[in-house]
Amino acid sequence: MKRLIFILAAALGIGLAASARGNYAHDASVLPEAARTTIANNCKAKVSLVKIDKSLGRVDEYEVILTDGTEITFDRNGNWESVETAKNKQVPDAFVPKTIKTFVSKNHGGTKIVGLEKERHGYDVELSNGIDMKFDKNGNFVRYDD
Repeated sequence: MKRLIFILAAALGIGLAASARGNYAHDASVLPEAARTTIANNCKAKVSLVKIDKSLGRVDEYEVILTDGTEITFDRNGNWESVETAKNKQVPDAFVPKTIKTFVSKNHGGTKIVGLEKERHGYDVELSNGIDMKFDKNGNFVRYDD
């Protein structure tokens, strides 16, 4: 009985490992056209790794890591959902709505936007000094977040 359980566990582990390998790529060719265009037009760095998240055999999202360490998440159609960079870099300007850029430069001079996430009702912004903020869909400041 122990032998049967061991064999089944080993087969399951091998199966999971084999399926996980198919979920990674090292170039942008696996991305939807919209995602490739967004990266080409707005980022200086190239694609280093793409993780494809699937459920029930259908792509949910693509997590892209660029050669400069920037991470961009795209939905299945290639629309960006979030951008994160290292604390010493900043989210490329093309991703940040103008009203958010203006608010940050006016109220938090000397800081950089290192994280930007689209949410249902607006944007979640993280600054290089650790401050998190919420903005509505039009880029108007709503509140500071914990």
